[in-house]
Amino acid sequence: MMYMGLFKKNPFGHILFLKTWLIRIAGMITHQRYKGFNTLEIEGSQVIRDLPETNVLFVSNHQTYFADVVAMFHVFNASLSGREDSIKNLGYLWRPKLNFYYVAAKETMGKSLLTKILAYAGSISIERTWRADGQNVNRQVKMSDISNIAIALEDGWVVTFPQGTTTPWKPLRKGTAHIIKRYKPVVVPVVIDGFRRSFDKRGLRVKKKGILQSMHIKQPLEIDYDNEPVEAIIEILEYAIEQHPSFLRVIPQEDLLAYEEENQKRKWRY
Repeated sequence: MMYMGLFKKNPFGHILFLKTWLIRIAGMITHQRYKGFNTLEIEGSQVIRDLPETNVLFVSNHQTYFADVVAMFHVFNASLSGREDSIKNLGYLWRPKLNFYYVAAKETMGKSLLTKILAYAGSISIERTWRADGQNVNRQVKMSDISNIAIALEDGWVVTFPQGTTTPWKPLRKGTAHIIKRYKPVVVPVVIDGFRRSFDKRGLRVKKKGILQSMHIKQPLEIDYDNEPVEAIIEILEYAIEQHPSFLRVIPQEDLLAYEEENQKRKWRY
């Protein structure tokens, strides 16, 4: 029986014993990025503890490919282990939440051995309908991608970045609102900051030390799933994750300069 338990799988065919050790090892390697080289200020641990076990959708702004979601792995597991707005003491990694998933672009998750390992730890890889290999595209949503998100919600928690890009104040993709209306998850907004200044765009290399990072986990949103139109849900999400155009008036000057620098690099690259 114990032998069989070692090969128990989740709905996506991932071996849970292997996934557990991947999360433990990755957590130990990355911990100092949020509590060492830099400081992660957390708000909302109690919100995490009050959530149901399944059908929870976290919506967040996005600043790097991987550092954001790795920080969430730390914060969510620390919160579930009783830490109060803290990731002190790595003991919370011993029994990580295994039914925790995040939505990511398929082309990003298949680029290297490291990204494939990160994908095994919890990625729901989807094909972006608007961009591929650095080029703008226009293609149909794959129903298998939507089905995989539904499977993940049925199994546990899912993190999605509804802008689909690390560039701030871009419009939110309507697909997130359609998923909310169809599957009626508990929707929890998360607002992050400081990750763009701390890490490179991929979120793998520490770019600058001594940065104050922040993660604010807000109370679940009140959404009328049946009567709220998609456009209204999008606007609710924009305000909740502080990506509505009105927030442009209050951003720090150093962030504006960082965004402009990144845009110039992107124009040169393509």
